[in-house]
Amino acid sequence: MSGRIFKISAKCKAGGARSGRLATLHGPVNTPIFLPVGSQATVKSLDIADIKKLGIKMILCNAYHLYLRPGIKVIEEAGGLHRFMNWQGPILTDSGGYQIFSLSTLRKISGDGVVFRSHVDGSQHSITPESSMSMQEKLGADIIMALDVCPGSTAGRKELSKAAASTAEWAERCRSAHRDTGQHLFGIIQGGTYPDLRKESVEQITALDFPGYAIGGLSLGEPKALMWEIVEATVPYMPPNRPRYLMGVGSPEDIVEGISRGIDIFDSALPTRVARNGALYTRKGRVNIRRSVHREDMGPVEKDCQCFTCRNYSAAYLHHLFKCEELLAYRLATIHNLHFMQKLIEQCRQTIGEDTFPEFKRRFLKSYKTTDEDRRIEQKAAALTNKKTFP
Repeated sequence: MSGRIFKISAKCKAGGARSGRLATLHGPVNTPIFLPVGSQATVKSLDIADIKKLGIKMILCNAYHLYLRPGIKVIEEAGGLHRFMNWQGPILTDSGGYQIFSLSTLRKISGDGVVFRSHVDGSQHSITPESSMSMQEKLGADIIMALDVCPGSTAGRKELSKAAASTAEWAERCRSAHRDTGQHLFGIIQGGTYPDLRKESVEQITALDFPGYAIGGLSLGEPKALMWEIVEATVPYMPPNRPRYLMGVGSPEDIVEGISRGIDIFDSALPTRVARNGALYTRKGRVNIRRSVHREDMGPVEKDCQCFTCRNYSAAYLHHLFKCEELLAYRLATIHNLHFMQKLIEQCRQTIGEDTFPEFKRRFLKSYKTTDEDRRIEQKAAALTNKKTFP
Protein backbone atom coordinates (compact mmCIF):
# COMPACT_ATOMS: atom_id res chain seq x y z
CA MET A 1 0.00 0.00 0.00
CA SER A 2 1.13 3.56 -0.69
CA GLY A 3 1.23 6.77 1.29
CA ARG A 4 0.58 8.86 -1.83
CA ILE A 5 -3.06 9.38 -0.93
CA PHE A 6 -2.05 12.11 1.53
CA LYS A 7 -0.07 15.27 0.89
CA ILE A 8 0.89 17.74 3.61
CA SER A 9 0.43 21.32 2.45
CA ALA A 10 1.45 23.32 5.53
CA LYS A 11 3.03 22.87 8.95
CA CYS A 12 3.37 25.22 11.88
CA LYS A 13 6.94 26.03 12.86
CA ALA A 14 6.02 25.58 16.53
CA GLY A 15 4.07 22.50 17.63
CA GLY A 16 2.72 19.65 15.52
CA ALA A 17 -0.23 21.28 13.71
CA ARG A 18 -0.38 20.54 10.00
CA SER A 19 -2.81 20.73 7.11
CA GLY A 20 -3.04 18.50 4.08
CA ARG A 21 -5.12 16.94 1.36
CA LEU A 22 -6.45 13.38 1.43
CA ALA A 23 -7.46 11.70 -1.85
CA THR A 24 -10.50 9.40 -1.88
CA LEU A 25 -12.66 7.65 -4.47
CA HIS A 26 -15.34 10.32 -4.06
CA GLY A 27 -13.04 13.29 -4.20
CA PRO A 28 -10.30 14.91 -2.10
CA VAL A 29 -10.81 16.37 1.37
CA ASN A 30 -8.73 18.96 3.18
CA THR A 31 -7.35 18.17 6.60
CA PRO A 32 -7.63 18.67 9.50
CA ILE A 33 -11.21 17.46 9.13
CA PHE A 34 -14.07 16.62 11.49
CA LEU A 35 -16.49 13.85 10.50
CA PRO A 36 -20.07 14.00 11.78
CA VAL A 37 -21.31 10.57 12.79
CA GLY A 38 -24.06 8.97 10.75
CA SER A 39 -23.87 5.48 12.24
CA GLN A 40 -27.03 4.20 10.59
CA ALA A 41 -26.59 5.97 7.23
CA THR A 42 -28.00 9.22 8.58
CA VAL A 43 -26.74 12.15 10.62
CA LYS A 44 -29.56 12.27 13.15
CA SER A 45 -32.30 14.86 12.40
CA LEU A 46 -30.63 16.11 9.17
CA ASP A 47 -31.04 15.25 5.52
CA ILE A 48 -28.36 15.29 2.84
CA ALA A 49 -29.31 18.82 1.69
CA ASP A 50 -28.60 20.10 5.22
CA ILE A 51 -25.22 18.39 5.28
CA LYS A 52 -24.22 19.82 1.90
CA LYS A 53 -25.25 23.35 2.91
CA LEU A 54 -23.09 23.06 6.01
CA GLY A 55 -20.06 22.45 3.81
CA ILE A 56 -19.36 19.04 5.31
CA LYS A 57 -17.15 16.96 3.01
CA MET A 58 -16.95 13.53 4.67
CA ILE A 59 -19.07 11.60 7.16
CA LEU A 60 -18.70 8.45 9.23
CA CYS A 61 -21.04 5.47 9.07
CA ASN A 62 -20.77 2.31 11.12
CA ALA A 63 -20.49 -1.15 9.60
CA TYR A 64 -21.66 -2.81 12.84
CA HIS A 65 -24.97 -0.92 12.91
CA LEU A 66 -25.53 -1.31 9.16
CA TYR A 67 -24.76 -5.02 9.36
CA LEU A 68 -27.53 -5.42 11.95
CA ARG A 69 -29.97 -3.00 10.27
CA PRO A 70 -30.87 -3.01 7.39
CA GLY A 71 -28.24 -5.62 6.50
CA ILE A 72 -25.28 -5.47 4.12
CA LYS A 73 -27.23 -7.27 1.38
CA VAL A 74 -29.94 -4.59 1.31
CA ILE A 75 -27.35 -1.81 0.91
CA GLU A 76 -25.42 -3.78 -1.70
CA GLU A 77 -28.61 -4.28 -3.72
CA ALA A 78 -29.25 -0.54 -3.50
CA GLY A 79 -25.92 0.06 -5.24
CA GLY A 80 -23.79 0.69 -2.19
CA LEU A 81 -23.91 3.02 0.78
CA HIS A 82 -23.51 6.23 -1.22
CA ARG A 83 -26.56 5.54 -3.36
CA PHE A 84 -28.53 4.08 -0.46
CA MET A 85 -28.27 7.31 1.56
CA ASN A 86 -27.99 9.67 -1.44
CA TRP A 87 -24.60 11.05 -0.38
CA GLN A 88 -21.91 11.42 -3.03
CA GLY A 89 -19.12 12.70 -0.80
CA PRO A 90 -16.49 10.52 0.89
CA ILE A 91 -17.55 8.11 3.65
CA LEU A 92 -15.48 6.44 6.35
CA THR A 93 -16.85 3.27 7.89
CA ASP A 94 -15.82 2.15 11.36
CA SER A 95 -15.50 -1.63 11.46
CA GLY A 96 -17.58 -1.80 14.63
CA GLY A 97 -14.90 -3.06 17.00
CA TYR A 98 -15.83 -0.44 19.58
CA GLN A 99 -19.57 -1.13 19.29
CA ILE A 100 -19.10 -4.88 19.58
CA PHE A 101 -17.29 -4.47 22.87
CA SER A 102 -19.34 -1.60 24.30
CA LEU A 103 -22.91 -2.46 23.22
CA SER A 104 -22.94 -6.23 23.27
CA THR A 105 -24.21 -8.04 26.35
CA LEU A 106 -22.16 -11.07 25.37
CA ARG A 107 -18.96 -11.20 23.35
CA LYS A 108 -16.26 -13.78 23.11
CA ILE A 109 -12.99 -13.50 21.24
CA SER A 110 -11.89 -16.67 19.54
CA GLY A 111 -8.90 -17.41 17.36
CA ASP A 112 -11.05 -16.67 14.34
CA GLY A 113 -12.77 -13.44 15.37
CA VAL A 114 -15.47 -12.35 17.79
CA VAL A 115 -18.86 -13.81 18.64
CA PHE A 116 -21.36 -11.36 20.08
CA ARG A 117 -25.04 -10.75 20.71
CA SER A 118 -26.84 -7.89 19.02
CA HIS A 119 -27.75 -4.90 21.17
CA VAL A 120 -30.96 -4.67 19.09
CA ASP A 121 -32.57 -8.06 19.66
CA GLY A 122 -30.03 -10.29 21.39
CA SER A 123 -29.41 -12.45 18.31
CA GLN A 124 -25.97 -14.05 18.06
CA HIS A 125 -23.47 -13.05 15.37
CA SER A 126 -19.88 -13.67 14.41
CA ILE A 127 -17.49 -11.26 12.71
CA THR A 128 -13.96 -12.03 11.59
CA PRO A 129 -11.34 -9.71 10.09
CA GLU A 130 -12.10 -11.26 6.71
CA SER A 131 -15.87 -10.81 6.97
CA SER A 132 -15.36 -7.24 8.22
CA MET A 133 -13.40 -6.46 5.06
CA SER A 134 -16.05 -8.07 2.89
CA MET A 135 -18.82 -6.07 4.56
CA GLN A 136 -17.04 -2.74 4.26
CA GLU A 137 -16.04 -3.40 0.67
CA LYS A 138 -19.68 -4.13 -0.21
CA LEU A 139 -20.77 -0.95 1.54
CA GLY A 140 -18.36 0.94 -0.72
CA ALA A 141 -16.94 3.41 1.81
CA ASP A 142 -13.90 5.43 0.77
CA ILE A 143 -11.97 4.72 3.98
CA ILE A 144 -12.50 1.45 5.82
CA MET A 145 -11.13 0.42 9.19
CA ALA A 146 -9.42 -2.79 10.24
CA LEU A 147 -11.34 -4.81 12.84
CA ASP A 148 -9.83 -4.20 16.27
CA VAL A 149 -10.31 -5.19 19.89
CA CYS A 150 -11.29 -2.16 21.97
CA PRO A 151 -11.37 -2.80 25.74
CA GLY A 152 -13.04 -0.38 28.13
CA SER A 153 -11.30 2.28 30.19
CA THR A 154 -11.31 0.04 33.27
CA ALA A 155 -9.33 -2.75 31.58
CA GLY A 156 -6.07 -3.73 33.24
CA ARG A 157 -2.66 -4.00 31.65
CA LYS A 158 -2.93 -7.73 30.95
CA GLU A 159 -6.25 -7.31 29.10
CA LEU A 160 -4.98 -4.26 27.19
CA SER A 161 -1.82 -6.10 26.13
CA LYS A 162 -3.85 -9.06 24.91
CA ALA A 163 -6.25 -6.75 23.05
CA ALA A 164 -3.36 -4.96 21.32
CA ALA A 165 -1.88 -8.30 20.27
CA SER A 166 -5.22 -9.47 18.83
CA THR A 167 -5.65 -6.12 17.09
CA ALA A 168 -2.25 -6.53 15.42
CA GLU A 169 -3.07 -10.09 14.32
CA TRP A 170 -6.45 -9.01 12.98
CA ALA A 171 -4.92 -6.02 11.19
CA GLU A 172 -2.61 -8.35 9.27
CA ARG A 173 -5.55 -10.55 8.33
CA CYS A 174 -7.58 -7.51 7.26
CA ARG A 175 -4.71 -6.35 5.07
CA SER A 176 -4.43 -9.78 3.45
CA ALA A 177 -8.18 -10.03 2.86
CA HIS A 178 -8.63 -6.49 1.53
CA ARG A 179 -9.16 -6.48 -2.23
CA ASP A 180 -7.85 -3.75 -4.56
CA THR A 181 -11.09 -1.78 -4.56
CA GLY A 182 -9.56 1.69 -4.38
CA GLN A 183 -10.78 1.97 -0.79
CA HIS A 184 -8.19 3.02 1.78
CA LEU A 185 -7.77 0.56 4.65
CA PHE A 186 -6.56 2.18 7.89
CA GLY A 187 -4.93 0.28 10.73
CA ILE A 188 -5.87 0.96 14.37
CA ILE A 189 -3.42 1.42 17.24
CA GLN A 190 -4.45 0.15 20.68
CA GLY A 191 -2.68 -0.15 24.03
CA GLY A 192 -4.89 1.73 26.47
CA THR A 193 -3.15 4.28 28.67
CA TYR A 194 0.21 2.50 28.78
CA PRO A 195 2.83 4.32 26.66
CA ASP A 196 4.95 1.20 26.18
CA LEU A 197 1.94 -0.81 24.94
CA ARG A 198 1.06 2.03 22.59
CA LYS A 199 4.62 2.12 21.21
CA GLU A 200 4.57 -1.64 20.67
CA SER A 201 1.17 -1.43 18.96
CA VAL A 202 2.34 1.42 16.67
CA GLU A 203 5.37 -0.61 15.61
CA GLN A 204 3.26 -3.68 14.85
CA ILE A 205 0.54 -1.82 12.94
CA THR A 206 2.81 0.52 10.95
CA ALA A 207 4.93 -2.46 9.88
CA LEU A 208 1.92 -3.51 7.79
CA ASP A 209 2.24 -0.31 5.70
CA PHE A 210 -1.36 0.92 5.76
CA PRO A 211 -2.13 4.18 3.90
CA GLY A 212 -3.45 5.71 7.15
CA TYR A 213 -3.48 5.06 10.89
CA ALA A 214 -5.96 5.59 13.70
CA ILE A 215 -5.47 5.90 17.44
CA GLY A 216 -8.28 3.91 19.06
CA GLY A 217 -9.25 3.11 22.62
CA LEU A 218 -9.19 6.66 24.00
CA SER A 219 -11.92 9.08 25.12
CA LEU A 220 -13.54 6.22 27.01
CA GLY A 221 -13.78 7.98 30.36
CA GLU A 222 -10.13 8.56 31.23
CA PRO A 223 -9.08 12.10 32.30
CA LYS A 224 -8.30 14.32 29.34
CA ALA A 225 -4.81 15.06 30.59
CA LEU A 226 -4.08 11.33 30.43
CA MET A 227 -5.62 11.05 26.97
CA TRP A 228 -3.34 13.79 25.63
CA GLU A 229 -0.35 12.22 27.36
CA ILE A 230 -1.01 9.01 25.44
CA VAL A 231 -1.55 10.83 22.15
CA GLU A 232 1.75 12.65 22.65
CA ALA A 233 3.46 9.34 23.40
CA THR A 234 1.98 7.72 20.27
CA VAL A 235 2.15 10.31 17.47
CA PRO A 236 5.98 10.48 17.25
CA TYR A 237 6.08 6.82 16.22
CA MET A 238 3.43 7.23 13.50
CA PRO A 239 4.61 7.80 9.90
CA PRO A 240 4.66 11.56 9.22
CA ASN A 241 3.50 11.16 5.62
CA ARG A 242 0.31 9.24 6.47
CA PRO A 243 -2.98 10.65 7.82
CA ARG A 244 -3.50 10.34 11.58
CA TYR A 245 -7.00 9.71 12.87
CA LEU A 246 -8.02 10.11 16.53
CA MET A 247 -11.16 8.00 16.83
CA GLY A 248 -14.21 9.14 18.77
CA VAL A 249 -12.81 12.54 19.81
CA GLY A 250 -14.72 15.65 18.80
CA SER A 251 -15.50 18.31 21.40
CA PRO A 252 -14.43 21.79 20.20
CA GLU A 253 -11.56 22.06 22.68
CA ASP A 254 -10.38 18.54 21.84
CA ILE A 255 -10.31 19.33 18.13
CA VAL A 256 -7.98 22.26 18.77
CA GLU A 257 -5.84 20.30 21.22
CA GLY A 258 -5.61 17.30 18.88
CA ILE A 259 -4.63 19.41 15.87
CA SER A 260 -1.83 20.98 17.89
CA ARG A 261 -0.46 17.46 18.42
CA GLY A 262 -0.49 16.51 14.74
CA ILE A 263 -3.89 14.81 14.37
CA ASP A 264 -5.56 15.11 10.93
CA ILE A 265 -8.95 13.39 11.26
CA PHE A 266 -11.55 13.44 14.05
CA ASP A 267 -15.03 12.00 14.48
CA SER A 268 -17.59 12.11 17.26
CA ALA A 269 -21.32 11.92 17.86
CA LEU A 270 -20.90 14.50 20.62
CA PRO A 271 -21.88 17.69 18.69
CA THR A 272 -25.11 16.13 17.40
CA ARG A 273 -25.92 14.30 20.63
CA VAL A 274 -25.59 17.34 22.87
CA ALA A 275 -27.55 19.38 20.33
CA ARG A 276 -30.52 17.05 20.75
CA ASN A 277 -30.27 17.66 24.49
CA GLY A 278 -30.36 21.43 24.08
CA ALA A 279 -26.63 22.18 24.43
CA LEU A 280 -25.49 24.62 21.75
CA TYR A 281 -21.90 25.58 21.04
CA THR A 282 -20.76 29.20 21.15
CA ARG A 283 -17.31 30.80 21.19
CA LYS A 284 -17.63 31.04 24.97
CA GLY A 285 -18.68 27.42 25.50
CA ARG A 286 -21.91 25.44 25.59
CA VAL A 287 -25.24 27.18 26.13
CA ASN A 288 -28.16 25.25 27.64
CA ILE A 289 -31.03 26.56 25.56
CA ARG A 290 -33.56 24.95 27.91
CA ARG A 291 -32.71 27.37 30.71
CA SER A 292 -35.36 29.98 31.54
CA VAL A 293 -32.93 32.83 30.83
CA HIS A 294 -33.54 32.19 27.12
CA ARG A 295 -37.34 32.31 27.29
CA GLU A 296 -37.51 35.94 26.13
CA ASP A 297 -34.17 36.19 24.33
CA MET A 298 -35.09 37.45 20.86
CA GLY A 299 -31.53 37.45 19.59
CA PRO A 300 -29.77 34.47 17.96
CA VAL A 301 -28.05 31.79 20.00
CA GLU A 302 -24.75 33.43 19.06
CA LYS A 303 -24.27 36.92 17.69
CA ASP A 304 -22.66 37.03 14.25
CA CYS A 305 -23.18 33.29 13.69
CA GLN A 306 -24.13 32.74 10.05
CA CYS A 307 -25.70 29.31 10.40
CA PHE A 308 -29.23 28.75 9.11
CA THR A 309 -30.56 28.54 12.66
CA CYS A 310 -29.08 31.79 13.93
CA ARG A 311 -29.99 33.70 10.74
CA ASN A 312 -33.64 32.70 10.94
CA TYR A 313 -34.61 31.93 14.53
CA SER A 314 -34.22 33.44 17.99
CA ALA A 315 -32.91 31.77 21.11
CA ALA A 316 -36.41 32.23 22.55
CA TYR A 317 -37.90 30.21 19.69
CA LEU A 318 -35.42 27.36 20.19
CA HIS A 319 -36.11 27.46 23.94
CA HIS A 320 -39.83 27.14 23.17
CA LEU A 321 -39.27 24.21 20.77
CA PHE A 322 -37.24 22.28 23.31
CA LYS A 323 -39.70 22.94 26.11
CA CYS A 324 -42.51 21.65 23.90
CA GLU A 325 -40.36 18.76 22.64
CA GLU A 326 -40.99 19.71 19.04
CA LEU A 327 -38.96 17.71 16.50
CA LEU A 328 -37.78 20.87 14.76
CA ALA A 329 -35.72 21.69 17.86
CA TYR A 330 -33.35 18.80 17.17
CA ARG A 331 -32.77 19.76 13.54
CA LEU A 332 -32.13 23.44 14.25
CA ALA A 333 -29.81 22.72 17.17
CA THR A 334 -27.88 20.11 15.18
CA ILE A 335 -27.43 22.50 12.26
CA HIS A 336 -26.03 25.11 14.63
CA ASN A 337 -23.56 22.76 16.32
CA LEU A 338 -22.27 21.25 13.09
CA HIS A 339 -21.91 24.74 11.59
CA PHE A 340 -19.85 25.69 14.64
CA MET A 341 -17.64 22.62 14.23
CA GLN A 342 -17.21 23.22 10.50
CA LYS A 343 -16.19 26.85 10.97
CA LEU A 344 -13.83 25.90 13.79
CA ILE A 345 -12.03 23.34 11.65
CA GLU A 346 -11.84 25.84 8.76
CA GLN A 347 -10.27 28.41 11.07
CA CYS A 348 -7.76 25.81 12.20
CA ARG A 349 -6.78 25.03 8.60
CA GLN A 350 -6.52 28.72 7.75
CA THR A 351 -4.32 29.58 10.72
CA ILE A 352 -2.07 26.57 10.07
CA GLY A 353 -1.54 27.89 6.54
CA GLU A 354 -0.71 31.31 7.99
CA ASP A 355 1.51 29.75 10.70
CA THR A 356 -0.58 31.47 13.38
CA PHE A 357 -2.32 28.39 14.78
CA PRO A 358 -0.59 28.42 18.20
CA GLU A 359 -1.94 31.92 18.84
CA PHE A 360 -5.38 30.91 17.56
CA LYS A 361 -5.36 27.94 19.93
CA ARG A 362 -4.40 30.16 22.86
CA ARG A 363 -7.21 32.65 22.14
CA PHE A 364 -9.82 29.97 21.55
CA LEU A 365 -9.09 27.99 24.69
CA LYS A 366 -8.93 31.17 26.76
CA SER A 367 -12.47 32.19 25.77
CA TYR A 368 -14.09 28.73 25.46
CA LYS A 369 -15.41 27.44 28.78
CA THR A 370 -15.14 23.66 28.79
CA THR A 371 -17.42 21.20 30.52
CA ASP A 372 -16.42 20.39 34.10
CA GLU A 373 -14.03 17.40 34.02
CA ASP A 374 -15.79 15.38 36.71
CA ARG A 375 -19.15 16.03 35.08
CA ARG A 376 -17.76 15.04 31.68
CA ILE A 377 -16.42 11.72 33.00
CA GLU A 378 -19.74 11.07 34.74
CA GLN A 379 -21.67 11.73 31.50
CA LYS A 380 -19.32 9.52 29.50
CA ALA A 381 -19.70 6.66 31.96
CA ALA A 382 -23.49 7.01 31.82
CA ALA A 383 -23.44 6.94 28.01
CA LEU A 384 -21.30 3.81 27.97
CA THR A 385 -23.49 1.93 30.45
CA ASN A 386 -26.84 3.02 29.02
CA LYS A 387 -27.37 0.04 26.75
CA LYS A 388 -29.96 -2.63 26.17
CA THR A 389 -29.59 -6.02 27.78
CA PHE A 390 -31.19 -9.30 26.80
CA PRO A 391 -31.86 -12.53 28.73
